[in-house]
Amino acid sequence: PCALLQTRMQSLQPDPKAQYRSVYEALKKIVLTEGLWRPLRGINVTMLGAGPAHALYFACYESMKKSLSDTLQQGGNSHLANGIAGSVATLLHDAVMNPAEVVKQRMQMFNSPYKSVLSCVRTVQRTEGFGAFYRSYTTQLTMNVPFQAIHFITYEFLQEHMNPLRGYNPTSHIVAGAVAGAVAAAATTPLDVCKTLLNTQENTALSSLNIRGHLSGMLNAFRTVYQLGGLGGFFKGVQARVIYQMPSTAIAWSVYEFFKYFLTKHRLEKRT
Repeated sequence: PCALLQTRMQSLQPDPKAQYRSVYEALKKIVLTEGLWRPLRGINVTMLGAGPAHALYFACYESMKKSLSDTLQQGGNSHLANGIAGSVATLLHDAVMNPAEVVKQRMQMFNSPYKSVLSCVRTVQRTEGFGAFYRSYTTQLTMNVPFQAIHFITYEFLQEHMNPLRGYNPTSHIVAGAVAGAVAAAATTPLDVCKTLLNTQENTALSSLNIRGHLSGMLNAFRTVYQLGGLGGFFKGVQARVIYQMPSTAIAWSVYEFFKYFLTKHRLEKRT
C-alpha cells in the first residue's frame, strides 16, 4: 500500500480527485473511492521480480563485502567496502526490478488504463517498445547507488554499536535495518521523484509543459520536476517513501540475517 501511496503522492500534476495532503488521507480516500484492494495493485509483479532480484543482491553484496574488507582493512569491517559492495549489488538488482517497477507504477496511477500485469506489459511493448521498461534505469541506478551506499554503511555502522559481537540478534537487525532504510530513503527522494516521472510518463504533467512524445533522461526529468514544482517538487511523497522503506529494509535484513545464521549454523553442525 505504501508503494502505491508513494507513486500517487509523487504525481506532479495530479487529477483533482487524486490530490492528497497526507499519507492517511490518501489511503482513506483511495480505499473509499477505489475499493479496499486498490492499494495492493501491482503487488504480484513486484513479488515476481523481488525473489531473483534480492537473491542476486545479497549474494553479490556478501561476496564483495568480504573480499573488499580483506583487501582494504585486512579482515576488519570497512565502511568503504560496505558502500562499494552495496552499490555493485544494486546493478544486478535493478536490472531485474526495473521492468517490474515500470509495470507496477503504471498500474498504480490514478485512472490507470491497465487492467492486468499482462495487459500493461503488452500495451507498453506495443506502443513504446522494449526500451520503455528501461527508460528510467540510469535514473534508477543514479538513485539506488547512493541509496544503497548510505543504506549499507548506516546498517553496518549501527550493527557495530548495537551488536558489536555481530551475532544473530533479531532486535538489532530490525532496528538497524529500519533506521538505515529511513535515512537512505529521505536522502534520495529527489531522485525517486524523477524516476517515477520517467516510469509513468505522466500525461497531464508533460502536456502542461507542451512536451510531446516520451520524456527520457535524468537531466530532462530533473528539469521537468523543477519547472512543475520548484524545489519542493523534489520532495513530494517523502513521508510515504520513508514509511514504505522502513519496514521493507527491516524485514529484508532480519530475514537475510536469519537465513545467514541458520545456514552457517547448519554448515558448522554438519562439519562437526
